[in-house]
Amino acid sequence: MTGSITLPPGVTEIHKPLQFERGANDINLTGDPSGSTLRLARNFTGRAAILGVNVANVRLERFQISGDRADLKRDLYLPPSNVSFADYYDHNGIVFVTSKSITIRNVSLQNIGTFSILASRCRGVALEGISVKDSGTLNAQGHSNTTGGILFEEGTADFSAKHCHIESICGNAIWTHSNDGSPRNQDGIIENNDIWGTPRDAIQVGHATRVQVLNNRGGRIGFPSDEADLPGGATPVAVDSSGDTSDSIYSGNQFEDVDGQCIDLDGFHDGRVVNNSCINRKPPTAYPLSHVGIVFGNSNPAMRPEGVVVKGNVIQGFGYGAVYLIGQHQEVSGNQFIDVNRNHCSGDMRVAICAYAPDEPGMLRSGIYLAAHSARPVKTRGNRIWGNYISGFGMDRWCVTAGPGARLDLNTIGNNTCVTAK
Repeated sequence: MTGSITLPPGVTEIHKPLQFERGANDINLTGDPSGSTLRLARNFTGRAAILGVNVANVRLERFQISGDRADLKRDLYLPPSNVSFADYYDHNGIVFVTSKSITIRNVSLQNIGTFSILASRCRGVALEGISVKDSGTLNAQGHSNTTGGILFEEGTADFSAKHCHIESICGNAIWTHSNDGSPRNQDGIIENNDIWGTPRDAIQVGHATRVQVLNNRGGRIGFPSDEADLPGGATPVAVDSSGDTSDSIYSGNQFEDVDGQCIDLDGFHDGRVVNNSCINRKPPTAYPLSHVGIVFGNSNPAMRPEGVVVKGNVIQGFGYGAVYLIGQHQEVSGNQFIDVNRNHCSGDMRVAICAYAPDEPGMLRSGIYLAAHSARPVKTRGNRIWGNYISGFGMDRWCVTAGPGARLDLNTIGNNTCVTAK
């Protein structure tokens, strides 16, 4: 397909991808004003309903794609570390590979078996007004295999996802990913999106630099809990990080009913996390996977956990502590951590829900816990923990503490208000 194309009105069943010619430029694909739907046939074979490889200046607008998601469980889980998602999964909605200047606006996707939109090794990808619903599948054990949402991968640069609505999917809603040895994704904006209902992450910034995550909203993150991939180590998170992620900002994001973590900063460094909120108002039994509110980490050996500002955030109603902190020259200031340690951990390892790390009884019970390790040992010093409000069970005793190998006196700590609650 090349040139300007208008899809026929009504429903068009397709058995193989609508594929643009390699090297094609200046393509406009739009729906009929009365409405156009591409429906994947039961015997559809191919990578995606719409596929573009090595194309440029493409615009897709105003149509729907309806997939065939008859079987929710699939044998596929995750690709090998040297294989891209675009090369591994089929039955996607829209896929672009090694392409540039791609604009997708006001396109609705539902019942997509794998990824709704996937951009791999691309430059200049702009998504706006995308609607995704009831998409993605589970692995053979019934847990999330990451699919369903929007993925930018393998060094995709200059990308954006704005004003999208994503609801009832099985995997990460909007995220970036690059394999080991691949370039980092860069210069992205994920802004003003609504995300409701996923057992995995609402937003994940993986192996990236200069990404802005701004003013997104949502809830029911980590729901349904029995579909979360805890066996694979994937605790659900509202705003997640992975790989080596630097010079980025998470700001103004508001989530409710988060059954997992609010913000995960594994691999995140030299960036800002400001004015976000995660609010859990229901009884603790409504959140069986509830974890620590904000977690720092260093799984990627190429990064050092340092230079992060965590300021002005509101974290309410999490099962363990407010912050698990590692690294150097971090700032945790002016935050409100309300009703933390809802699991009432006290360091007693006989309590099943608190029976973790017996050598570190303060880990799960503390409001802000300074540690000397995450995936790897790390020096935790030179951090500023100032002016936070911390309330919850045991906060009169365990408000700001240090674990083995970490020392409070090597950090600046003061003006924190610690309030205990039953």
